[in-house]
Amino acid sequence: MHSPFARVLLTSLTCILTLGPQAFAFNHHRLDSRAMINPTLQDSYDFVIVGGGLAGLVLASRLTEDSSTTVLVLEAGGTGEDVANTINHPGLAYYAGILGNPEHDWQWTSVPQPNAKNRVMNWPGRLLGGSSSANGLYIVRPSSVEVDAWQSLISGLDGADNWTSEKFFAAMDKSETFTPPSAEIQATGNIQYAARSRGSSGPLHVSYPGYLPEIVGKWTNTLSNIGIPVNSDPAGGNAGGAYVTTSAINPTNWTRSYSKTAYIDPYYRPNLHILTDSQVTRVIFSGTKATAVEYGQDRKTVNVGKEAIICGGPVGSPATLMRSGVGPKDVLDAAGVPVVVELPGVGQHLQDHLASQIIFGTNDETAGSVHANADDPRSTSDVFLSYVNSAIAYASSSELVGDVESYKNDILSQLDAGLASVPSTDSTVLAGYKAVYEVAANKLITSSSGQVELLLALTGTSAGSQTISVQAALQRPFSHGRLYINSSNPFDPPVIDPNYLAHPSDLVVLREGLKLARSIGMTEPMNASVTTEISPGANVTTDEQWNEFILNDFHTEYHPSCSCSMLPKDQGGVVDAHLKVYGLDNVRVIDSSVFPIEWAAHMMAPTYGLAEQAADMIKAQYSSTGSGSSSSPSPSSSSSSRPSAAHPSAVPTSISLIISSLFLPLILAHLFL
Repeated sequence: MHSPFARVLLTSLTCILTLGPQAFAFNHHRLDSRAMINPTLQDSYDFVIVGGGLAGLVLASRLTEDSSTTVLVLEAGGTGEDVANTINHPGLAYYAGILGNPEHDWQWTSVPQPNAKNRVMNWPGRLLGGSSSANGLYIVRPSSVEVDAWQSLISGLDGADNWTSEKFFAAMDKSETFTPPSAEIQATGNIQYAARSRGSSGPLHVSYPGYLPEIVGKWTNTLSNIGIPVNSDPAGGNAGGAYVTTSAINPTNWTRSYSKTAYIDPYYRPNLHILTDSQVTRVIFSGTKATAVEYGQDRKTVNVGKEAIICGGPVGSPATLMRSGVGPKDVLDAAGVPVVVELPGVGQHLQDHLASQIIFGTNDETAGSVHANADDPRSTSDVFLSYVNSAIAYASSSELVGDVESYKNDILSQLDAGLASVPSTDSTVLAGYKAVYEVAANKLITSSSGQVELLLALTGTSAGSQTISVQAALQRPFSHGRLYINSSNPFDPPVIDPNYLAHPSDLVVLREGLKLARSIGMTEPMNASVTTEISPGANVTTDEQWNEFILNDFHTEYHPSCSCSMLPKDQGGVVDAHLKVYGLDNVRVIDSSVFPIEWAAHMMAPTYGLAEQAADMIKAQYSSTGSGSSSSPSPSSSSSSRPSAAHPSAVPTSISLIISSLFLPLILAHLFL
């Protein structure tokens, strides 16, 4: 007869061997994910990733699918564990916020902007997961015509075929698992969608919030009545028109789905180390080969085995390159940084979305009114806090100005004015500006892609009153700015000069967008929800009055890009079509800074697609030298990011092997009792 201990042990081991690693997935995830963040570092890693934002964490996850590949992520911000509840509940991130807190925010500002009454703009963020940990959740894809325009700019480069619209949309599909809205939410928001255009097995949860104000259901009909068509398939290659867009939300528990919870937390990877609170100060070179990365106040170094991959975003990536001696020679000389590679385009071509808004009073329920009512039990519920706006539209040139051909010709006639506003005299940067300008004028202005985004904002109040805001945001700026360093001290903030509204057409387009925004509040069925126009007020009617209002009111949508543009080197390009930095042997930049044109879209979906495609390219390059890849990550099922039982690779079979090896002697002993 077996002892009670032996019987319990045999039963437990039978469960282990039958169920496999899934039986222990949750507990081992919680222990092991903590172990890989802020570990004791190795001397060297195959890939050192500079920046643990959206793109950096996607790359870290995908590259370490190959257990023989070692990856270190160096992130200047914290883990976010201290504000996890705020991050996970999107409404809290919006209303309470984590930005503005120096623990989680660089608190960068632009230089005073002459075309904004010398106002400065905040450019926030510093946290593991990057902007995906604190943004408004919008998963909005660009149109295929925009991706095709991007590819046309790099058509002469080796590897340009990696960036066709077909491959780019497939990469965005790969990043996500789409869940349709509930029947109640679909009816409330009058939502249309096409599941065939969405991903079904990616790490990122994409769905709709669990709460919608009823006023959202008026959006698409109102837009249709002002001539902007309803789009039932905005993810399928044409993002123009009006719709209720998807959010990066986990519909099983209404928590934020972002790069950390989607790509990192579910997977125990002993070959992946993440070091937070560790700002990279520079990449160290031997000739043109990156050999180490320096980080932290005490300037520690870690060696680079294969590549240094810079994922610092539109601000951090060009700043890191320049601090490492790669960039415009005049900037580096003035900052006292020795030149490793002269690359005039670093920090140039900087573009951003600008927005202003019409604020209407309303007596209808809004998210802002629910949140402001502490007696409403919904105001603190997970379902309510899953909502951070969702109704948008992208207005084309024809919907803004009518005569598209005349508008295009006007834009082309102002090319010289645009060139004069470029904050560089370098001939290659000017050539790049001209190339981007002409592609935008000839291919994008005449298309159905958006020139202005219209966004219904229901989260605000004004002087204690319930409000509806309709924002209008310029999507295709012809004003390009720059970012640069003015000191050799890597802890000094970079200089951010977006050069807002330097090109005269940008103000015209934003003004026409605001006129459309006003018309929305005056058109059925939305007008039934409007009591008055609070701002700018009905007395603003002339173009001069509109202009004055915009210059005092406009703000950034927090969508900067293009500061390390993928363009030919003789057009001020920073990276080639393989995302490798010109002139360097083993450094890539992979984040939204490499897009050469500003998308008519929010930046999150295309950046996920970029990182997915980049990971495949890197793995393909090194697979020929014996580095393979394993199965893809799958979506987690909750905010605790438990591995999906449908994908046992989420927790390695090594756990089962370890357990088996530990207990095998006991099993054998039991058999002979």
